[in-house]
Parts: sequence; structure tokens; C-alpha cells
Amino acid sequence: MSHPAPPRDDTRTLTTVAHTAFFLLLGASVVRFLLRHPGEPRTPWIIALSVTLALLYVLGPALGAAPTARRLLWLGLVVTTWTILVVLAPSFAWCAVPLFFTALRTLPPRAAVVLVALLTTFVVIAQLQLAKSFDPNLLLAPPAVAALATAVFVHMERQAQAQRTLIDDLIRTRRELAATERREGTLAERQRLSMEIHDTLAQNLSSQQMLLQAADRTWDTDPATARAHVRTATGIAAHGLAEARRLVHDLAPSELADGAGLAEALRSLDAGPDIEVRFHLEGTPAPLPDRVQSALLRIAQGALANVREHSGARTAALTLSFLGDQVVLDIADDGHGFGEPRIGSGASGRGHGLPAMRARVRQLGGTLTIESTPGEGTVLSAAIPLEPAP
Repeated sequence: MSHPAPPRDDTRTLTTVAHTAFFLLLGASVVRFLLRHPGEPRTPWIIALSVTLALLYVLGPALGAAPTARRLLWLGLVVTTWTILVVLAPSFAWCAVPLFFTALRTLPPRAAVVLVALLTTFVVIAQLQLAKSFDPNLLLAPPAVAALATAVFVHMERQAQAQRTLIDDLIRTRRELAATERREGTLAERQRLSMEIHDTLAQNLSSQQMLLQAADRTWDTDPATARAHVRTATGIAAHGLAEARRLVHDLAPSELADGAGLAEALRSLDAGPDIEVRFHLEGTPAPLPDRVQSALLRIAQGALANVREHSGARTAALTLSFLGDQVVLDIADDGHGFGEPRIGSGASGRGHGLPAMRARVRQLGGTLTIESTPGEGTVLSAAIPLEPAP
């Protein structure tokens, strides 16, 4: 983001104008004195003081604009030298105008106004000494010039400060926005990882636990079945390892790897050794975005995990329907069902499955509905809209 810099440019311009005006007025005052008062004894003093004042003024920028002790000492020397010059030659009084700007830049506002008022008073007295008769302009013009110069400088300083404050606010807002975006990205990634872990690693570990428990129960009475359970658990462990590696590398589900379609991936799912899973495909299949396929597969895996752990079902049916403007995945089981589910919880009230499914569907602009009646099973339906084909 680029930031405008008019205040700094305006200050630099005003400083250049003030410095130029000072040397022009000082030079004009010296020339005027030499023309009006040739050969006077005070001439060497006037020239020496003018050179000293010019050298002091040149040293000013090297001391910076901050009101440090050296800067204040320098300003005192400049004002003192100028005052002596005006006492010796009142025509040098108009060099005070650039000194107004120097005082306003160096001193705090109240002290600067006091010094400007004193310099202005000294200028009025010097001009009245030069006049042959009383002139109201000499009495009013210097205060008017001083007031105008002070007002212009104060206004520019206020504008510069306001713009610096605005720029600081913009920078702070940009940093806060960046921090907020980082936090939101972190939270979104944590949510994604939690859903991925629940739908893959947690389910695989749960399946292995159930199979190993079944093998332990039948190890003595039916060794063949027990070994089969152990082999199945080993296969699930290998599948879980592949999922973990893909999760680390943020790849697609392993069932969708190597170009496998969603229908084939859903057909290969199971809910454990005691539950029969059937798959049905309805409508004309259409190409689905990768994220839609991944979401529907994870929803199916999560739903089957709930069927296995909570429903007591013997059969489950997966139905993938292509309806033109949307794709719908239905998971139905013949388990014992449940009454009014607690919003945002699993069937048991402790799971992470339903919130993860709702989040996946919501991210794709779809809807998730659950219909269940005690003793009559459960139907979970995820509908995701599809963009029309060109």
C-alpha cells in the first residue's frame, strides 16, 4: 500500500522558501546600508555581524528541527546577532520574517508565539525609528505579517499532523487486518484438519479397535475368524497410514487417487464386518469438482462411522443421485434411530461427525438434512448445488 507524502513535501518547500527569503532580505539590507551610509565607522561591524548571522543560519539545518539544547542555543545566538544588527541598522528588521518560521519550527507552540511577538515588537520599534514621521502602516503591517505567517505555519503543521495520524491509522488497520486474516486462515485450517482427522484417522482407528476386540473374543473358539479380523484390521491400518501421509501433503482422499471416480470410491466403502453396505447410482453421472467429490466421500465415511458406532444397524445404503443442478448423497440405515438430535452434536452427543458434515456442506453452498425415527432407522442427505454446464 502506498502512502501520500504531501506534508513532508510542503514542509520542505516552505523551508526552502524561508531560507531563500532570509538570505535575500539579509543581502538587500546590507546593500541598502552600504548605499545609504557609505564610509561610516559602524560599517565593519555591520558587515561582520551580517556574515556571522549568515553563517549561523547556514548551520541551523545541520542541528535538526527538534528542540534540543544545541538547537535552542543556536536559535538564541541567531536572535541575539539579529537584534544587535537591528540596533545598529534598523533596516535589518525585515529579516525577522524568516526568523518567525525558524522559531515556530524550533520551539513549542506557546514559546514560539511569545518569541514571534517579541520579534514583531522589536521590528515595529525599528521601523518607527526609520520613519521621519508617524506611519500607521509601520505600526500595523509587522503584526499583520507575523500573524499571517504564524497562522499559515500552524495550519500546515496541523494538516501534517492529521495526515500523519491518518497514515498511522491506516498502517495499524492494515496490520490488524493482516493479523485477522492470518487468524481466520489458521482457524479454517484447524477446522479442515480436524474434519479430515475425524473422517479418516479416527474412523480407521475405531474400525481397528472393533475388529481387534472381535478377534480377541473369538481367538479361542474360532481362530480362522479371529485371524480374518486381524488381517482386516491390518488392511485398515495400512489404509490409515496412506491417509495420514496424504493428509500431511494435503492431497485428495486415497479412494479418489489415481483418477478413481466418486461412485467407485463410495462403492468400496464399508461399515465394518457386521454391516452390509449397498451402493446405488441414480441419474446420469456428471464430472464433479475435486472438492465436491472429497466432501461427499468424507460425509459418507463419517455417516458410516456413525452407523457402525451408534445405530445397531445390519444394513446401510448409499445412494448417489445426479439431478442436473445438484448432486445428492443419501445414507440410510435400518438401525434403531433416535429422537430429536442435539444440534451440532453426534448421535451420542459426544461426536464430531455431524458438525464436520454440516461444515463441509455449508462451505459448498449445500444443505444437510437428517430424518430419523426411533426404531425405524436414519436417513442422512447431503445436497450440493452444481454449476450449470456451459
